[in-house]
Amino acid sequence: MHSIATIRFLFLFLFISTTKKSCSSIYGSNSAMMVTAFSTSTTSTRTQPQNTIRYRRRKPFVLNLSSEDKASMAQEEAAKLRELAARLRGEVSEFEQSKANAEKAVQAEQSKAQQEIVAKRERYSAEVPILKSDGSTVLERVDFPPRLGNGKSFIQAVQAPLPLGLILGEDETIPGAIRVDDIAEEGNGYAAGVKVGDLVRACTACQVIMETPTWQLLAGGIGQPKTKRFMYGTDGRPFEEVMDALGSNRMDPSGDNVWLVIEREEE
Repeated sequence: MHSIATIRFLFLFLFISTTKKSCSSIYGSNSAMMVTAFSTSTTSTRTQPQNTIRYRRRKPFVLNLSSEDKASMAQEEAAKLRELAARLRGEVSEFEQSKANAEKAVQAEQSKAQQEIVAKRERYSAEVPILKSDGSTVLERVDFPPRLGNGKSFIQAVQAPLPLGLILGEDETIPGAIRVDDIAEEGNGYAAGVKVGDLVRACTACQVIMETPTWQLLAGGIGQPKTKRFMYGTDGRPFEEVMDALGSNRMDPSGDNVWLVIEREEE
């Protein structure tokens, strides 16, 4: 009996000891877990970023240059400025030169056009005696538009005494134009340079008029005849009238040469 009670006591003692160890291990692990969790939460709280801006003041950089370095830098800056000024002067000079060249080109074109106008006028004009209102005669340049349509003709004025030795006729292709159909080689017209095929554009003609001075009018006079000599244009005039105008040069009391204005094709 005594041994049985002893065994029961030992069994109960072992059971109680085992139960305490189990409880202590459970509570101990929970405490560790709580501490670990607390430590983790505390650590995560500390590692969160803070909204704080911090400025770090830097010391100013001071470049200490020697007098030689400063002089060298000044020389380099002056050289750059001189180079820039030289480039600007070159650009201005180039612009002025191009402008001058353009002006010269324009002037050359204008001069060329003016020369062409003068050359064309000289080509299709001639100086002939023009009778003025006061009775004087003055040489003036008169224009004669070309009637030969090829653009290769020119105007020429010639002088020759009568008889001219010319045979004239109406041109078959140009209405109202008088052409030299034939010429006597021993005649005065041939000697003056007239050629077969020339167009006669104008000639001198004479007309007798009655000139009455004022004192004769007061005295009841009838005046005196006077011959005036003038240039007669043949363009569009009847052939018979042109022939009469040429023949009227015989009435010139001074016997001056007959003026002929001819248009000739270039050979």
